[in-house]
Amino acid sequence: MKYILMMNTMKAGAGVPAWPKKDLQAHIAFMMALNSDLREGGEFVFAEGLSFPDQAKLVRAGKDGTPITDGVFPEAKEFLAGFWIVEVKSPERAYQIAARISAAPGPGGGPLNMPIEVRPVPAGPPPEML
Repeated sequence: MKYILMMNTMKAGAGVPAWPKKDLQAHIAFMMALNSDLREGGEFVFAEGLSFPDQAKLVRAGKDGTPITDGVFPEAKEFLAGFWIVEVKSPERAYQIAARISAAPGPGGGPLNMPIEVRPVPAGPPPEML
């Protein structure tokens, strides 16, 4: 089963860019090692970091289908900083990976213990909905 692991992180504007360079490098090395381990174990499908909320827009379709944008929202308390798609045999394994991500090092090397949302990614709609 595939799962998306969503990394929600600290308040916009107060996070990673303000870290000392050595702490940022340690954090990136941790994430690269995690991705490498997941690839070697055959569980890695896809992962990406995302830009900060000050670059985000909400988009809705107008009456004629043209895009209507709203935002930016830099006052967000927490925001989605990145995600992984993993393919694992059980939800428990997805939770183990999420806990590892949560413990990524932050300033001073201590674990961030950031929340990681874990959701199944179904292959399609349930048969009863077709």
